[in-house]
Amino acid sequence: MTVVRFYLLAGLVVHKAVWELLKRRQPVAAPTSPRAGESPGVVAGAKTAKLLVLLGLVAQTLVPEVLPIATDGAALRPLGLALYTLGLGTALLARMQLGANWADIESAQVLPCQKVVSGGLYRFIRHPIYTGDLLLLAGFELSLNSWLVLGVALLVPFVVHSAVREERMLRAALAGYDAYCARTKRFVPYVV
Repeated sequence: MTVVRFYLLAGLVVHKAVWELLKRRQPVAAPTSPRAGESPGVVAGAKTAKLLVLLGLVAQTLVPEVLPIATDGAALRPLGLALYTLGLGTALLARMQLGANWADIESAQVLPCQKVVSGGLYRFIRHPIYTGDLLLLAGFELSLNSWLVLGVALLVPFVVHSAVREERMLRAALAGYDAYCARTKRFVPYVV
């Protein structure tokens, strides 16, 4: 079990490191289309919530089982690790494929030189980072045999709302985004 916890923790560290590294490589540009009516307090609150979730996940890898699903969670572990690995790989690959077209979820914006990314994972779904992160979280909790996996379901409406808002903004600002939406699904290839 110690190896599993180390793997989960290492994945979280890699995920955060890739995000921070790629964020720092991007040129800082003034947004052309910021989210309408987004107050600095809302943005700060969202960033704080993300940080608290990350710290909670890290803490969970260091403590005994939290809200265990089964007396012996060994049966859940392979499924959890598979989902976690798939989610981590999907989120990281999608982030790299977005390159300079990426902006923080809290400060959703269309960048001045942004283009529609429709290759790689984006050829099949519009939001592979969201999908990857949800899979990662579900797999994380199943790997640790925790009922907190149900908390992932509570995140889904927020993720869907964010994706719809983001799409609305991109449709208004990016040529070709409507056509891209018509040929791709939002979260699951060929399904949703």
